[in-house]
Amino acid sequence: VSSLAQYERIQALIQTGIDQGAMLLTGGLGRPHHLVPSKGAYVRPTVFGNCTPDMAIFQQEIFGPVTCLTPFDTEDEALTLANGTPYGLTNYVYTRNGPRRRRLARALRSGMVEMNDEAGDDGAPFGGMGASGAG
Repeated sequence: VSSLAQYERIQALIQTGIDQGAMLLTGGLGRPHHLVPSKGAYVRPTVFGNCTPDMAIFQQEIFGPVTCLTPFDTEDEALTLANGTPYGLTNYVYTRNGPRRRRLARALRSGMVEMNDEAGDDGAPFGGMGASGAG
């Protein structure tokens, strides 16, 4: 990541995720094993499962290789989860159903929506909604 201060912030959020009961699926605290004893600001790619909207790792923009997986049953529930944070930089939609993909993209509150690994046009405006982009 960009600095040791950001590294420490991410480590604190990973610890908070563990403390709040998220299921650590891979990664975790510390530097990647092949880089230890490096003093660089390297973060282990980390995936949490069973995250809930009340968890800090669900609500924060972490800006590091950390993600939360949250199960949902309906499209409406997915939208409520995705739009239920103060941030809205980028959302990702994966579905073979074209009308669903477009419907979801219109309903998500974010600066960008990427669909099925297709990034937006390089000349498109860049930015977020809500508190995103405040740094």
